[in-house]
Amino acid sequence: MIGELAALGAAICWTVSAVFYKEALLRAKPISINIVRCACTSMVLVACFVVIGKLGILMDLSLYAVVVACVSGVIGLGFGDTLYLAALKLIGVARAVPITCIYPLFNLLLAVFLEGETVSLQVVFGTVAIVFGIWLISQEGKATSALRKRVLVKGVAYALVTAVLWAVSIDMINTAVTLPEKLSLDHALAVNTVRVLAVAAFLLASAPVIDREFGFLKMQRRTLAALVSGGLVALALGWFFLTFSFLHIPQSQAVPISSTTPLFATMSAIIFLHEKVTAKNVAGSVVIVMGIFLIFMV
Repeated sequence: MIGELAALGAAICWTVSAVFYKEALLRAKPISINIVRCACTSMVLVACFVVIGKLGILMDLSLYAVVVACVSGVIGLGFGDTLYLAALKLIGVARAVPITCIYPLFNLLLAVFLEGETVSLQVVFGTVAIVFGIWLISQEGKATSALRKRVLVKGVAYALVTAVLWAVSIDMINTAVTLPEKLSLDHALAVNTVRVLAVAAFLLASAPVIDREFGFLKMQRRTLAALVSGGLVALALGWFFLTFSFLHIPQSQAVPISSTTPLFATMSAIIFLHEKVTAKNVAGSVVIVMGIFLIFMV
């Protein structure tokens, strides 16, 4: 039960962080936001290891675990989360979060193509449900302008690519966390910290190219507070919960539970962000979650 609760905790954390990010996106660019949240979160995580006297755990990680964690961070938190933030800015929490949360489908496809897993009829129905859910979420009224429709298509595309990148990243982090010789909570914490450190270093080094105006250095205090809060909730707590769940239940169980985020995100968008959420948006979120469970509860 502890593994399932940890995976559910990850879903809730990612919902809360999306609310913080949406507020920050009103005043800053996605790439600037990603640089700030990753840099601040990495410093807090390292400080925690120093305070509890376990900095040596980071040094004890195998080279393989470090490399996998670093690449996972750059793919998922660097490229993936930047596109996720862009999708949030373009189409809002109620639409972007459900679409990005179809990453379990791509995790399954990786398993099919890389490990030769068979595809059952239930998986086919689950995939159809997910595609139908995305279609529902992507709908706009007939009176919508052509410009708004182009923005919607762009936002949906960003969210879909995010889901692919997250799937690859999660598969890699699961490999690093569940190494037989290092299967422990401390190891999971260390791997997640290295992952965030790696993407922070990558983004800061790339800043002169990807954020030429150095917007990450010009954040207002209110925006900075929202980003630090969102980063700690998502990158520190959320990803810790997910990596911790891998120690207790298989990835095939943890991933779909963690992807129930759309249900919480829809409620948050209505209550906290006052987004316009249609019946189709709500139905799409529910259908996507049902499709994910169909795929994994075989």
